[in-house]
Amino acid sequence: MKLSAGFEGLTCTDCGSVVAHTVDQGCPDCEGPLEPTYDYDEIDPDDCFGPSTTGSGQWQFDALLPFQRDSAITAAEGSTPLVPADRLASELDVDEVYIKDEGRNPTGTVYDRGMSLAVTALSGHDDLSTLEPLALASTGNSGQSAAAYVGRLGVRSYAFVPSRSAFSNKAMINVHGGQMRVVGGRYSDAADAVDDQLATDYYSLQEFTTPYRHEGAKTVAFELYADLGELPDVLFVPTSTGELVAGIAKGFHELTEIGLTEETPTLVAVQPTSCCPITAAFDRGLETPEPWTHPDTIIGELEVPDPAGGGQAVAALRQHDGGVVTVDDSDSLDAATTVAQHEVIEMGAAGGAAAAGAWNWSEAGEFDGDETVVVLNTESGVKTPDILRSHLMGQGV
Repeated sequence: MKLSAGFEGLTCTDCGSVVAHTVDQGCPDCEGPLEPTYDYDEIDPDDCFGPSTTGSGQWQFDALLPFQRDSAITAAEGSTPLVPADRLASELDVDEVYIKDEGRNPTGTVYDRGMSLAVTALSGHDDLSTLEPLALASTGNSGQSAAAYVGRLGVRSYAFVPSRSAFSNKAMINVHGGQMRVVGGRYSDAADAVDDQLATDYYSLQEFTTPYRHEGAKTVAFELYADLGELPDVLFVPTSTGELVAGIAKGFHELTEIGLTEETPTLVAVQPTSCCPITAAFDRGLETPEPWTHPDTIIGELEVPDPAGGGQAVAALRQHDGGVVTVDDSDSLDAATTVAQHEVIEMGAAGGAAAAGAWNWSEAGEFDGDETVVVLNTESGVKTPDILRSHLMGQGV
């Protein structure tokens, strides 16, 4: 395992203890969450953004990651296209709109970025059998991603998913060699079932238990800078566990730390109206979201009533002068199908929430008109074709 030169270790965000990268299941002193930290003075921006780094996916940024690219467990995730959406720009009345299409990742989801880092961290253990089994609860996409990347290590993994998860996710968890447990109910029930049903110790791949999943998400910010030559003005992010908001915000912060930019975008977290604990906490001035009592959204990927990274996401939004917006399910599905019909991209239902958030932002008069806007499509449209098609049928199409 080759560590990057600037990587200092894992720092507990609660008590400040610094531990080695192998101690990655929470702080041994206080059980608080761990965060990868770096000596930014040791990092040459050209090592990440120079001409020799292009074409290497997210691992071209290994100077700002814990591990060197030669050690990576990777399937060429990252380097996803930033697709101009001129018609959407006209409708929003802004200068430019781009769709960052994370559906092009190996398993069709943005979560491949973080899972590549998390599994790379595991690959450095002398005896992987001592970690078995690996497990996580998932609304679908991260479970599929985990099964795919863990398969490279040849160890057992379990994904606990709620019964309402997309069939495509359930099927592909097994296809990739992972064990799948379908749990009746919703995501919270699946999360509870991990401890209830695994009658043994296990290594967790849960977001914010492993410190590396949101660390991979920050490479979205790096690619935006690399592709545009600067950062956009506004970025809309579908939000569930908080790992994408926290990770991408960290990426923006690190670009300022290494001197590439002074200004960071307005980061907008988008959640369904019927399950929006992070947006509600932000609006109410809370530091930590309160669990959503009655979640009820058809977009299962975003139905996380008690997000593990809710506090981190709220803090990141405040640090970067961010914002929040909620969207109805019907508007999210309208947005996803409209993008598919006019911009070629097959946007998943969760990605549709980001586009609907941009429309709501525009209708609220939040744009000045000269912005460059990016909408994050977190998943491929083939993840949820039944939901998208049913929505059209409901409209008589």
